[in-house]
Amino acid sequence: MVAHRLKVVVGLLLALTLAGCAGGGPPPAVPEARATAPDYIIGPGDALSVFVHRAPELSVDLPVRPDGRISLPLVPDLEAAGRTPTQLARDIEARLKQYVRDPNVTVMVRSFVGPTTRQVRVIGEAAQPKAIPYREGMTVLDVLIEVGGLTRFAAGNRAEIVRRAPDGTAQSFRVRLADLLRGADISQDVPMQPGDTLIIPQGWF
Repeated sequence: MVAHRLKVVVGLLLALTLAGCAGGGPPPAVPEARATAPDYIIGPGDALSVFVHRAPELSVDLPVRPDGRISLPLVPDLEAAGRTPTQLARDIEARLKQYVRDPNVTVMVRSFVGPTTRQVRVIGEAAQPKAIPYREGMTVLDVLIEVGGLTRFAAGNRAEIVRRAPDGTAQSFRVRLADLLRGADISQDVPMQPGDTLIIPQGWF
């Protein structure tokens, strides 16, 4: 069943990858995801829905500005980035208490980008190079699906994952994307970590 699912996904990616061209070893295994995923941290660019119970005039949909702040009716310039939706809701309630009796606020993330430390960046010969919000359990195959596969000029087997340690030092690991996509080599479907950069070089012609 798993092998069949992988073949289906790989087939879809190969349809997007016109001719993925053809190292070090894969990155070390990461610990299994915790039973309870960490709370989502709001970042600049996220789209939020703020609902104030029994006060529809104060309920709004709005983006988090590049400076990490939001502005609500009666609550201008409130720091949103770096907080969880629940923490932000409690902050808004505290600010609204001088205007609304016993405010009850709910914050929902409608679309998310997340802080840069919780993103995976893809550069080079991807169909759509971009930064992707990290999700628990994300693997290389998940990332390739997000970016639409490789371009026809990609040297998939020379791709690298660059990973920064807490002290700021960087390590790079080779990952053979062409083998993953063309040969269904599941060993190359390695786990990603937040902050990783996947570099897909161009082939030599």
